[in-house]
Amino acid sequence: MNLRDLVYRLYARRVEGRLDHDQVPKHIGVILDGNRRWAKASGGTPEAGHKAGASKIQELLGWCAETDVEVVTLWLLSTDNLDRPEKELVPLLGIIEDAVRALAADGRWRVHHVGTLDILPAHTQTVLKEAEQDTLDHTGILVNVAVGYGGRQEIADAVRSLLLEHADKGTSFEELAEIVDVEHISEHLYTRGQPDPDLVIRTSGEQRLSGFMLWQSAHSEYYFCEVFWPAFRKVDFLRALRDYAARHRRYGS
Repeated sequence: MNLRDLVYRLYARRVEGRLDHDQVPKHIGVILDGNRRWAKASGGTPEAGHKAGASKIQELLGWCAETDVEVVTLWLLSTDNLDRPEKELVPLLGIIEDAVRALAADGRWRVHHVGTLDILPAHTQTVLKEAEQDTLDHTGILVNVAVGYGGRQEIADAVRSLLLEHADKGTSFEELAEIVDVEHISEHLYTRGQPDPDLVIRTSGEQRLSGFMLWQSAHSEYYFCEVFWPAFRKVDFLRALRDYAARHRRYGS
């Protein structure tokens, strides 16, 4: 072990030792950004960057398990990403499928897809469905894999689902307009029944949500990290938790 690695480990241990587990967020959303820029900086291909990013996921979940996080939402593919050139999109979908299979095979996590399923290729749909079904009885961290996900699309889908539900009940539009509220829409989100994210982490230095969990993150805390996702380290994760714990959450007040 070189001196730099030793100093890093000692610093990470120090940050972890000062972490108050009572102040750890229960639900963390992560925008896994910077795979392609990491690859370009290291002289690699976009595919190599996506593979490196996928290999980081299990590490992150291990850190989350150590710190009592209960739900993690990983944004792996946005609806906008589906417009990428086929020569990049096809390998990326394959990498995502492999990552989802690995999550399901691990045995520690419950996998749940969030996103619009029918806009994805049939093979990707099958992988997501099987991963969710195969991990229904797992008791570890609930891992939301956001694939084919867009925040505006989620809200539109939730409203559509709400309208169809009440149409089946014979509710008129006038009656629905009288009763509909925030909770009605929340019950039709992809994450229905789950707590909203306490903390949203975005890597790569970008300071925007880009449509990630627009409804659920109304009262979330945000942490923007300069490092590209494949280079994200445990100490970066612990710094995010430390920063979160130091904030006084007002929930809009």
